[in-house]
Amino acid sequence: MNHTLSVIVEDKPGVLARVSSLLARRGFNIHSLAVGPSHEEGMSRMTIVVDAPEVEQVKKQLHKLVNVVRISEYDQSVAIEREIMLVRVAGGPGKRGEILEIAAIFDAIAVDVGHNSITFQIAGDPRKVNDFLELIRPYGLIELVKSGRVALAREPKGRPVRLRAVN
Repeated sequence: MNHTLSVIVEDKPGVLARVSSLLARRGFNIHSLAVGPSHEEGMSRMTIVVDAPEVEQVKKQLHKLVNVVRISEYDQSVAIEREIMLVRVAGGPGKRGEILEIAAIFDAIAVDVGHNSITFQIAGDPRKVNDFLELIRPYGLIELVKSGRVALAREPKGRPVRLRAVN
């Protein structure tokens, strides 16, 4: 079963390597991994989608690492998850209209058009990205790259919003 974890780590060299090697040594399959700066100075956020039957074991192992500050697990019902994909599709002049119609339904953007292919950019919920991919697959995939999944928890409903400036 896939679990989405948000891991706040110190922004130091080697932290990504330590986290990924720890998960690999323990036999956990990393389905997706995205790392970038956090809103906290000197910290990075890792969004890790890990395939593990028992996610508590994953969290315990991660907490043992010195540079790990905080771990949160996101349930799909309370998380906003996004991916971005670039995909080059075979699309000669006879099929372009059909391909562009499918792209329009999914809000995919044609970022490059060649004589025999179209490259699309699509961003959104991982299910949307995968659904688009499956519908254009029959036209012929030439190249494909997806980002790692990123996620944030939704704000609980019914609470007043307090915004705080982050310097």
